[in-house]
Parts: sequence; structure tokens; C-alpha cells
Amino acid sequence: MVKHKKSKKKLLWLWITLGVVAVLVLSVGGYAYSIYHNAKQTVTENVHKEVETIDTNLTKKKVDERKPLNILLLGVDQRPGDRGRSDALMVLSLDPVEDAMQLISIPRDTRTEIVGRGTQDKINHAYAFGGVDMSINTVKNFLDIDIDYYVEMNMEGLSDMVDALGGITVNNPDDWHDPGYYKKGYHYAKGNIDLNGPQTMGFVRMRYIEGGDFARTEHQRLVIKAVVDKGASFSSVGKINQMIDVLGHNVLTNMEFEDMTDLFKNYRNTRENFTSYMVQGTGTTINGIYYLQVSDDEIAKVHEMIKEAHS
Repeated sequence: MVKHKKSKKKLLWLWITLGVVAVLVLSVGGYAYSIYHNAKQTVTENVHKEVETIDTNLTKKKVDERKPLNILLLGVDQRPGDRGRSDALMVLSLDPVEDAMQLISIPRDTRTEIVGRGTQDKINHAYAFGGVDMSINTVKNFLDIDIDYYVEMNMEGLSDMVDALGGITVNNPDDWHDPGYYKKGYHYAKGNIDLNGPQTMGFVRMRYIEGGDFARTEHQRLVIKAVVDKGASFSSVGKINQMIDVLGHNVLTNMEFEDMTDLFKNYRNTRENFTSYMVQGTGTTINGIYYLQVSDDEIAKVHEMIKEAHS
């Protein structure tokens, strides 16, 4: 019984550490004791994908030395015949010395230089122009930070992941109705509401309420918390194989299976101090296109937040 409870505590940390996107990846590492071969095969054959813009040898050295890490989380909206765009961008900073974790959300309409094209555009277009590598370089340049890992998830896979968990509960700050793309006529009442996979997709993608894209980004963070709560419950343990299946079809990362287990061993206590922040800016229209203009002072502030999290 004691061993069983310890396994659940390990799973709890994994849910907290990487939120919605990386939950699937690190859950494999934390629960490998019982499903080792299935998990390792899935990661090796379907999930692991290196990129040119990250020196994985340097990252492995950082992990071995228990140094702070930055992980770029990309929620990608993919369509048939189209590379897609990054629908959600977050930088997760882990500091094992201070046992601290920080999640920085970057609004997708943020106007910045797209590294590799030399043009100013919405930051989420970097993925459409040059995939993960261009997204990594653009975020690194925007905030003047290093990126040690990336985790990319097809946003459609979020629906499958929530259903694999048996649904989630979110504390909704607003009262509104979905006009119909994901769940026609669904009423998102204020307060605690239960959501299945499609309803969760409507919740994280809805922008036509007060707050616009800022509200949308807040919804993404609320879903992260809801997944944390559900993943920490006893009911989630028997669903790990379903989650691995979702991982194999929807997630890519430069983490190898051994990297995941190393992160679990060396960074599990970063959950002790969790903070989150969303990059702020001013809406503007240029040539008829809406952008979020972020000031130099705000960029410097966020850079310092990440730097201080690593000090």
C-alpha cells in the first residue's frame, strides 16, 4: 500500500510540472515502473524528435548538474494540407535549487521579429513559416533567453487527453455560450463546471468574450490547473495507458525517454513554488491586421522574471 501511494505522489508531480502539454510526456517518466516497455517504445518511436536549434548535449549537462531549465510549450493548431500555427505558446522555467516553477504565457498575436525571415509578424506565425525551429529561435530572440527543451502538442489531441482522463472540472470566471464550432449551444456557466474533451476545446479557444485573447490564455491556464487536479486523483492511475496512446499520436519533443526520467528525479520538487504570468501589451491594427504590441519595458520585465527565477 505504501508503494502504491508513493507512485501516486510521483504522478501528481508530473501533472503539475508540465501542465496540459507536457503532462503526457512526463507521466510516462513517472509511471514507468509498471508500463516501462510500452512507454519507452512510444516515446522512442513516435514522440522523440530532435531540432537543430537546441543543443541537447548541453541540456543533458544542465540536468545532470541540476541547473535551471526553460521548456517551450507549443500547442499547435494543425489543419489538413497546412503546417498549422502555434495556438498556444508558454515558457516553463524550472529551478531545482529554489524548488520553483514559473509559467509565462505569450499571446499568439504578439508582434515581434520572426527569426529566419527578418520580418515583423504575429509570433504564432513563426511555426507556420518554419516549424518548431523557427518558433524556438523567435521566442529565444523575443525574450533573450535560452530554450532547453520543447514540447509540441496538436491541440486536437487535448480533447482526446481530457476524455482519457474521464473529463475535467474548471473554475470558470465568466458566464457565456459557445456559438457552436465545438459544442453548439453549450453554456459555460460561471463557477465550477465539468467539461469533456470537445467542451474543453471550446473553452480554451473561445475569444469572443470580454478580454479577448487574454481571456483565452487565462482559459488555457485554468485547463492546466484542472488537469493537474484530475491527474492527482486516484481515479487517473488506471488510465495511464490511454494517455500514452494520446501521447503517441499528438506529442513531439526533443526529450528522450531517459531525459524524462532524469527530469523526474532531479526536478520533482519545483512544484513547491508555482507562479504564472501572461505577457502584457496594447492592441493595435497595422494594415488592417490586429497585433499585440509589447513594449521594450515589458519584454525586459519578463526577461528579468525568467532570469530571477534562475538566480
